[in-house]
Formats: sequence, structure tokens, C-alpha cells
Amino acid sequence: TAEEIKMTVKEEWELFKTASEKAIENTEKEIKNLREKISKTNKKERKTLTKKLDELEQRNIVLKDKLAVRSKKFRDNLIEFNEKAKEHEETFEREFNYEIRELGTALKGLIIEGP
Repeated sequence: TAEEIKMTVKEEWELFKTASEKAIENTEKEIKNLREKISKTNKKERKTLTKKLDELEQRNIVLKDKLAVRSKKFRDNLIEFNEKAKEHEETFEREFNYEIRELGTALKGLIIEGP
């Protein structure tokens, strides 16, 4: 029934939202740590790494905003809970998880050498 779909989608959303918020928070911490490491590099390297890190930080902000918008739609009951609702949520979650994984990989790929 529509009510069962609604309950299922909302429950799964809460689990996904909590995990995603944690992943974003961890990414923010990683960015902060990398900024500290970058500050100890030579000027040329610092400029290049800071630019790359700024781009990655912007991607994290976009993900955070995307999650907030989706969360607001749930909170304000703007999600249509029909047969397609579960499929739409699964697609959103799959794409979001892919983006957060890609961001994590990019952050790990930043090689910062000390002075």
C-alpha cells in the first residue's frame, strides 16, 4: 500500500541520511587535516594543493547541500510516495554514495610532502 511504501522509504531515508551526514562530516575533518599539512609545504606546492583541495571542498559542500535539500523535501512531505518513490530514492542514494566515494578517493589521492 501507499502507506507501507511511505514508511519504508522514510525509514530507509533516515538511515541513509545519518550515514551520509557522518561521511560528509568525516570528509570535512579530512579536508581540515589536509589544509594543515598543506600549510607546511613550499609556496609553489601549497598553491597547487590548495587549489585542488578547494575544488574538493566545493564538491563536499555541493553534496551537503544536495542532502539538505532532499532532507527538507522529506521533512516538508514534498516527496510523492507512490510506486516510483522507492526507485527514485534508491537512484538518489546510489548516485550520492558514488559521489561521496569519488570525493574520498580524490582526497586520498592528494599527496602532500612536508618541508
